[in-house]
Amino acid sequence: MGPRGWRSARERCIAAAMTQTQQGVSKVTAEELQTFFESFTQSGTHRQHVERVSDGEVVMRFDCGPRNLRPGGYISGPTQMGLADSVAYAVVFTRAGITPMALTSNLNINFLRPCQGETLEARGKLLKFGRAGVVVDVELRGSSSDKLSSHAIVTYVVPATD
Repeated sequence: MGPRGWRSARERCIAAAMTQTQQGVSKVTAEELQTFFESFTQSGTHRQHVERVSDGEVVMRFDCGPRNLRPGGYISGPTQMGLADSVAYAVVFTRAGITPMALTSNLNINFLRPCQGETLEARGKLLKFGRAGVVVDVELRGSSSDKLSSHAIVTYVVPATD
């Protein structure tokens, strides 16, 4: 340690590498997440699908029905916000494990262009996992376009573990 407890650049690099190694594996699988989300819905009505899971990243798909569409075949804003929240919730679980009492404290979404398609895809990436909160970046796309249709930043509060 340097003066006043400061770490040298080399010590900081070693600590960062050790942290990345310890956090390199997700604490949940896609199957565990799918089972968790399905437990909230009636049999046969679940339309969210967990596609991929890795440490700090989740990809989910939502099969849209007539109730999720606006005139012109546009996927509604509430549908996009719901999937953004669900994928962020799942990203929290990749680090904290299944934590049902994790709570959304903020969801900010920007609608960039009309979202069309039969399915909606959301990719969530962990930006920060801290004691005070978890921040997740979410990108949403409709199946009929490769372009980003919405972008959200979602903040979660995770209960303290004893």
